[in-house]
Amino acid sequence: MSGLAEIHQLLTAARAGVGDGRAHAERAQALLGDARRALVDAQAKADPWLPQQLAQADEALENLLTRLAAADDLVGGYQSRL
Repeated sequence: MSGLAEIHQLLTAARAGVGDGRAHAERAQALLGDARRALVDAQAKADPWLPQQLAQADEALENLLTRLAAADDLVGGYQSRL
């Protein structure tokens, strides 16, 4: 296998890994939303209490998804230039 073909194969594997990471992060984000709704529904009041960690986790997942999208764009751009 030539060096260029091997690089393409490795970049394809890297992009697949980024895609898997994005899918897991999106699933975690959906589960976090479910947890938020469950807390609000259980309390059934105008100003429900939500743990601070819930907002922090949501923000961290948003940041992760942004970084994964950027990584995928960078790897894809590099791969297309080869």
